[in-house]
Amino acid sequence: MPKTIKEINEKIRAGKAVVVDAEEIIDIVEEKGTAKAAEEVDVVTTGTFGPMCSSGAFLNLGHSRPKCKYSKAWLNGVNVHAGLAAVDIYIGATELPQDDPANSVFPGRFSYGGAHVIEDLVAGRDVELRAISYGTDCYPRKEIRSWVKLQDLNEAVLTNPRNGYQNYNVAVNRDKDRVIYTYMGVLQPKCKNANYCSAGQLSPLLNDPLYKTIGIGTRIFLGGAQGYVYWQGTQHNPSAKRLENGVPASPAGTLAVVGDLKQMDARYLRGASLVGYGVSLAIGLGVPIPILNEEIARYVSVRDEDIVAQIVDYSSDYPNGVSGSLGQVTYKELKSGFIQIDGKKVPTAGLSSYARAKEIAGQLKEWIQTKRFYLSEPAGLLPGVESGLTCKPFSERPIS
Repeated sequence: MPKTIKEINEKIRAGKAVVVDAEEIIDIVEEKGTAKAAEEVDVVTTGTFGPMCSSGAFLNLGHSRPKCKYSKAWLNGVNVHAGLAAVDIYIGATELPQDDPANSVFPGRFSYGGAHVIEDLVAGRDVELRAISYGTDCYPRKEIRSWVKLQDLNEAVLTNPRNGYQNYNVAVNRDKDRVIYTYMGVLQPKCKNANYCSAGQLSPLLNDPLYKTIGIGTRIFLGGAQGYVYWQGTQHNPSAKRLENGVPASPAGTLAVVGDLKQMDARYLRGASLVGYGVSLAIGLGVPIPILNEEIARYVSVRDEDIVAQIVDYSSDYPNGVSGSLGQVTYKELKSGFIQIDGKKVPTAGLSSYARAKEIAGQLKEWIQTKRFYLSEPAGLLPGVESGLTCKPFSERPIS
């Protein structure tokens, strides 16, 4: 019999809700079938932890005396965007300092950037603020240098316009000699390694492939605190080709998420240095899936062997915008440590942490079981296959 989110929340409040994670539901469905699982289980928790470049934070630092309207500002030497109100700033995760000493010693190391500033703030460390202004009658001060801490700020809002990618590429390098450095890590020539980035069967949107439950206003686990989905993420591509089980065979849906940075935990927000490429922010994301009916029970019982990803050459096809695939492999194969490419055994490595994803799904499960987390009814669902929405390439119009 179908359930509602309101009914599930009442069971949570009464301490009677049955909550399992996306790994545990697989065995339940295998043993009892989808109909019985849908009847017995109320919520399935998911999780993922990996680098997501489309991340940043809005910060309000409060007014100094005399007041200052920031026109340019830096945190620990990393440029922040000050083109907002007087003391509102935005720090992007991939922003680099103008002069990182490590880069002169280890070219391409990219040891520090915006993501690391965000981690430092969440970890409670002092961060150096420098701001300059052109000065106005109401904001006369022209420069500030000060130490700041997260708890000193009025607001600190983590905002990710793209997170929780629904599937992604397997990256390889077919060049004969050249090592290449990418956001998917270091790739050796002649397809000597293959990197992927997804939690597979634990990943949120792979457990709700057609966006039946996740939408605007969905309450989530974000960086160790409660957050929300506020829109579909950038590059949301529901029109991607799908398997019979609804799972996309290539990168598809994304989530735009937001949460209070002051409530977060540095264990689930980590600055990442990608050698030869730049920096990124590894973020913990978990989404509860309400089991409203048998159809959803079937979706959340997806297994790694039911999910495929495309093998993409990052030495030529990807940088040139060529949509080619060298073949597809399952996440079960990827997680085995090796895949076959052109008859050759190639070692694999995941940029996302399955162990941490499992931990996040478990943490979210505990929050629900202890009545610290309730499900929210989406104000609207994400654009689905029927929307016709697709991720378009840049339409370049050269200026003569």
